[in-house]
Amino acid sequence: MVQSIAVGVIGSFQESRSLFYINSLAVGSFERWSSVVFAIRHKDNEPLKEYLLRFNVAVLEVPSATQEVKTSAFSQGLLDGVFFKSLAKKPISKFGTLLARAAKYINIEDAQAAKKKNREGKIKETKEEGSSKKLRTDFWDKKPPLQRINVV
Repeated sequence: MVQSIAVGVIGSFQESRSLFYINSLAVGSFERWSSVVFAIRHKDNEPLKEYLLRFNVAVLEVPSATQEVKTSAFSQGLLDGVFFKSLAKKPISKFGTLLARAAKYINIEDAQAAKKKNREGKIKETKEEGSSKKLRTDFWDKKPPLQRINVV
């Protein structure tokens, strides 16, 4: 921790500066302001999961941020979308509740992405197969062989 300096120890500005650096480094890292959390913005075409991860990293850097600050900053950083509209209709004051609701919307986004990927995969398969999916008409041109029928 910070040590008290005895009178007459500092003889020059350089000594004062070096003692200041030593004492400030002993205190540890500086705490960031809550404005860091408000600077995080949801990017275009970014999944909600990615935005939430970046936001949580910023929140960890500001341990003094309150629940209200976290929820307000998260809401302000969101792009207009289904989740933003949900928060506007039914505001939340606790960050844990916001995370729980965000998890539901992340699951929806993941399901939609999987469905889209599956659909694109099926379209790609049909394009690759091409001629195998066409209706065969070559057998219609051939007539069946005639059979003789014996009449008694």
